[in-house]
Amino acid sequence: MQARAGFDMPQYVLDRVMTKRGRVRVFDTFIAAETALVVVDMQEFYVKDVPSAVAIIPVINRLAAAVREKGGVVAWVKMVAGRNGESLWPIYHDYFFTPENAARHRDNLTEGAPGQELRADLDVAEGDLIANKSRFSAFIPGKSDLPGMLEARGIRNVIITGMLTNFCCETSARDAMMLDYRVAMISDANAARFQEDHDVGFTTVFQSFGDVVTADQMVNEILTSAGDGQGE
Repeated sequence: MQARAGFDMPQYVLDRVMTKRGRVRVFDTFIAAETALVVVDMQEFYVKDVPSAVAIIPVINRLAAAVREKGGVVAWVKMVAGRNGESLWPIYHDYFFTPENAARHRDNLTEGAPGQELRADLDVAEGDLIANKSRFSAFIPGKSDLPGMLEARGIRNVIITGMLTNFCCETSARDAMMLDYRVAMISDANAARFQEDHDVGFTTVFQSFGDVVTADQMVNEILTSAGDGQGE
């Protein structure tokens, strides 16, 4: 089943969360000046083959505009898999692909390759951050530029969008939380190839790593230009 935009949290997960923490939402407020919208892997090589990723582009653009307007940071994160014909992640390319598919992945995600560029219809603005990573997660120091960029700007909250929900986005959300960021994934601004994959990425994160909310909930209820504190 092809993935669609959006997500409905299963009742059994809601019940488990309520038993564990007594409330559905972990964080009531993200102060915009301490918040980054992190857009993961929305690159031509990936997006062109995943219709659900194309479909979330307007939502990502709307979120980016709202975050900037309220005083937050927008960070576009790109996968870099190769350099000068060599893999930057040999264990992945050597063991998880056929040789032909490994070369395709490596070469299309080498800096300067058309496939490595951000999708052209994303609204990237002057002042936005552009970070590279060479692993699924955008939050592994030494394998991603992003952690240092966010630390330098005093970022405490991250809003995860992009693709794939259950791979790079979920992994980034998990790692961000374990590095003490407050995390929210946007249910209608993440994309996966199949609905089952999309759903499992959110249910896992929601139980112990962060919130799963819609773009409207983030913009209208959670993200604020000023405030006295944050939900714990």
